Amino acid sequence: MHEKSVELLNKAIADELFAVHQYMYFHFLCDDQGYDLLAGLFKRTAIDEMLHVEKLAERILFLKGEVEMKVGGEVEKIKDVAKMLEKAANMEQESARDYNLWANQSSANADSATKQIFEGLVADEERHYDQYDTEADNLKKFGDRYLALQSIERSKNLSAMGRPVE
Repeated sequence: MHEKSVELLNKAIADELFAVHQYMYFHFLCDDQGYDLLAGLFKRTAIDEMLHVEKLAERILFLKGEVEMKVGGEVEKIKDVAKMLEKAANMEQESARDYNLWANQSSANADSATKQIFEGLVADEERHYDQYDTEADNLKKFGDRYLALQSIERSKNLSAMGRPVE
């Protein structure tokens, strides 16, 4: 009865799993460079995306469907922070657009619970987009100084804890 909903939910899982992988890659690179604020943002967003996967999988199982744990793409090896933020913002916009569409399709298929899940995801993805857009604006406004300040702040914090600066 809800085959279309299960299909859409599995598409969303693939999208969310890809986001987890991409954002954790960005987290590792930013963390390695001492950009704690950005590293933390990418990590927190990846965790949010994992929670989305859980919510989507629970709905699929409720509908007696099969959860497909397929990743929706290959991680892009982006090293430039501005490009990372651009990629992340674009991913969030695309997800919000898809989830809006899929919420409407779920409604048309008389599945209001799945519709509500997609609507909740739209709000989360729009919030993520706003965070990445704000960071991209900060980077444009302050340039490399913005990244340098994050790295300096990490060094100060490590020194204050008596740990060697890496």
